[in-house]
Amino acid sequence: FLVRKSRLRGAGVDSFGDHRIAMAFAIAGLLAEGETEIAGADCAAVSFPGFFEVLQNAIVYQ
Repeated sequence: FLVRKSRLRGAGVDSFGDHRIAMAFAIAGLLAEGETEIAGADCAAVSFPGFFEVLQNAIVYQ
């Protein structure tokens, strides 16, 4: 397993209905260059209803 340092770039990803994946890629997308689109992101409501609203508010207040 080899990890090389590189810049994080936005991409299209699929959560496959997994709320953890959706939320993890949403946070990663904040740090990425470019746009990140998450298919099935609404599944985040399973464990954190309002996740994207909270995330949006956090961005506004930084």
